Amino acid sequence: MSVDLAGFLGVVLLAYLVPGPDFLVVVRAAARSTSLGRAAALGTQTGLCVHMCSAALGLSVIAARSALAFTVIKLAGAAYLVYLGVRALLDAREDARAGLGPQRAQRWRPRDGHTPRSGAIAPVGRRTGFTQGFLTNVLNPKAALFFLSVLPQFVDRGASPTEQIFLLGALDIVIGIVYWQAVVGLAGRLRAVLGRPAWRRRCERISGCLFIAIGVGVAAVE
Repeated sequence: MSVDLAGFLGVVLLAYLVPGPDFLVVVRAAARSTSLGRAAALGTQTGLCVHMCSAALGLSVIAARSALAFTVIKLAGAAYLVYLGVRALLDAREDARAGLGPQRAQRWRPRDGHTPRSGAIAPVGRRTGFTQGFLTNVLNPKAALFFLSVLPQFVDRGASPTEQIFLLGALDIVIGIVYWQAVVGLAGRLRAVLGRPAWRRRCERISGCLFIAIGVGVAAVE
């Protein structure tokens, strides 16, 4: 089996370095806490596992050749991105309020019994972070097309394509894990700045607008 690993690694690194929905989800989560950022990153890589298995088993081919199936996946992904954008904008609006008030403070009381400080965004569990990362990736048609159209370019036709897809896909996922750890670590170092109320609201608004713009763009692409 002869695989152009150098070329494949270059394409994968470039794909990770270009910011997209996954990047926004992970950075937004990491700005809240390191554990939440790691959970979101793990969710995105789990989504890649789904794409890898689908490509290896031929499901991605069926989805790509079926206009209806591809459209459904695309619109579902676009709708979810818009939802995340609206949620981020609502979080920014909630954070901008002067105080939580007794009733809302009770509503958002964490499991450890501590009440969040005035102006803080409601705490988010790691399961939610993982789910957001997973759904953002698994509903991203570009991720599916990467495994369907880009990855096969590096497959040796003289060997088993299924084994090679699993090999290259696993390598892609491992690279992503290392990359996201670096991103989450950097966000952690900047959390002192990103955690300030004014910066936090600004980041939420920017990420919200970007989520909505990307979602609308995905839905509009033919």
